[in-house]
Amino acid sequence: MELTLLGTGGPDGLPRPDCPCAACATALGRDARAATAVLIDGTLLLDLTPGAAFAAARSGHSLGGVRQVLLSHPHDGPAVEVPAGLPQPGRVPDGRELALMTGHRVRALALDAPGTGYEVTGPEGERLLYLPPGTAPAGFDEPRAPYEMVLADVVGRPDALARLRSAGAIGPTTDVLAVHLDHDVFPGPELARRLAAAGARAVPDGTTLDVGTYEDVPDVPRRTLVLGGARSGKSVEAERRLEAFPDVLYVATGGTRGGAAKDPEWAQRVAVHRERRPGSWRTAETCDLVPLLDDPRHTGDTAPLLIDCLSLWLTYAMDEVGAWDDAEWAGGGEKALREKVAELVDAVRRTRRTVVAVSNEVGSGIVPATASGRRYRDELGRLNAAFAAECEHVLLVVAGQPLALRG
Repeated sequence: MELTLLGTGGPDGLPRPDCPCAACATALGRDARAATAVLIDGTLLLDLTPGAAFAAARSGHSLGGVRQVLLSHPHDGPAVEVPAGLPQPGRVPDGRELALMTGHRVRALALDAPGTGYEVTGPEGERLLYLPPGTAPAGFDEPRAPYEMVLADVVGRPDALARLRSAGAIGPTTDVLAVHLDHDVFPGPELARRLAAAGARAVPDGTTLDVGTYEDVPDVPRRTLVLGGARSGKSVEAERRLEAFPDVLYVATGGTRGGAAKDPEWAQRVAVHRERRPGSWRTAETCDLVPLLDDPRHTGDTAPLLIDCLSLWLTYAMDEVGAWDDAEWAGGGEKALREKVAELVDAVRRTRRTVVAVSNEVGSGIVPATASGRRYRDELGRLNAAFAAECEHVLLVVAGQPLALRG
């Protein structure tokens, strides 16, 4: 089954008309995108958009062979003149299946937002899923065979991918394409990096693909370390890297610090983090990280881990070995801490779970005034370096902007 993306942008295209934002200003050349429309085997058109006939011609195709035009948006879209010879656009009711004379079958899926999703099965049995912007499948909890290709609003609704993965509809070889791309993310390397973390990719308008070809499916990194200063956006970046995956275990190493009554400001910070997480995520408040990193075949839990954060884990570890007292530090505390760090790093090296860890980058600021402060700064630098050495991806977040240090 051959698929041509006549457009891959949001409903208004990219750049948006008359939008002065920085993302629109840089959406030029290959990064400029018309509203999303998909041509399948030259016979089925999903969403008729302005300029579709010209877009098809630029990609070396024609709309002359189209026998069915289906709309996915909750409305009929902007006023678009139907090119001569093209059938009038229609819509398949939710749950109904349309059989085309070309051998394609199209089934309409119910969504959790207005619009219609389409499952297209080709004459040879290949299956693709196409979702309109801002939507995810509804009632998709039952197990399903993986699609060969999924086209979805990955940036706007990453939780749709989590839902599909949970149901088995996205597997390791599913080619996930981001469409309906708008000005929410800077085009180019930033968009590619964001999508790759979700196991997805974007292609330029006019790209033709064979459904079932998997060579370009991004490999999701198993281990990622996200560094940054206070309020840099490091936790948001770490959460974003897992929001397209189901049943994430959020490991909070800070706990509640004795409860809200003792430290209301800290309790408020914890509450903000909790409200930001997807409802399907679980939370574990612990600093006992090694058992969580152990082989999930032994623990029975294969959920990805988000550890926030290593700097609080280090505080706990230094408390345990008496690192704040010079005598205890010299009398065995330093050796004990080295062993704890080595045990953690070794567990990271061995783990088969997907892990995203957050840590503070404190070595570039003011030198602490106390010996204990300098000791903590130095040990955190050593911990970050050792943890990063075991990660496929390492990011430094500055002013909310992730800089790739590795991967």
